[in-house]
Amino acid sequence: MSDKAAKKKQFILDTARKVFSEKGFKNVTMKDIVEACDISRGGLYIYFDSTEAVFLECLNASDEGSNDLLNGHSAGDALAIFLNELKKEVLNKDNDLSVAVYEYLFLKYADGENADVLKNHYAAKVETLTKILEEGSDSGELYCEDCALTARNIMYTLEGLKVAAHTFGITEKEVEQNLLYILSGLIVEE
Repeated sequence: MSDKAAKKKQFILDTARKVFSEKGFKNVTMKDIVEACDISRGGLYIYFDSTEAVFLECLNASDEGSNDLLNGHSAGDALAIFLNELKKEVLNKDNDLSVAVYEYLFLKYADGENADVLKNHYAAKVETLTKILEEGSDSGELYCEDCALTARNIMYTLEGLKVAAHTFGITEKEVEQNLLYILSGLIVEE
């Protein structure tokens, strides 16, 4: 793919992400994406054959980059960066795919179709967090007896916070209190 084509595809994904975050998954059509991108229908179909394909690419793009957190950062710093990014996800309703992800989940999981896509999205975050915790545990910077289990529990907490943010509301202070509580059990005091 040429540089120009890659930029155009990225523009479509960035714009579509905003559309999905505003309308969810089930209410988005290819026409919505075409109009938001101000491109022709054929221009969109060069890159994607359905709203589902666009959505899944948006979802996959959000997983990239997390695995590089340990490069150049201590485990404690990487953990803080990781949790801060997830805090932004919890609080940023404007560009968050949570509602779209849950809609997709309920539409597609009802018959077991595409279950691996969302499992892989979740597993990628758990894997990144597990690596950070293992690195920190090995270096003595963090205390963690079972890094994989701890990573899953942290992700469950954050998913719960996301649901709370989208349903009955949650303040930034409440999110920070929960994250600080998690960190307080992991950081080794010197």
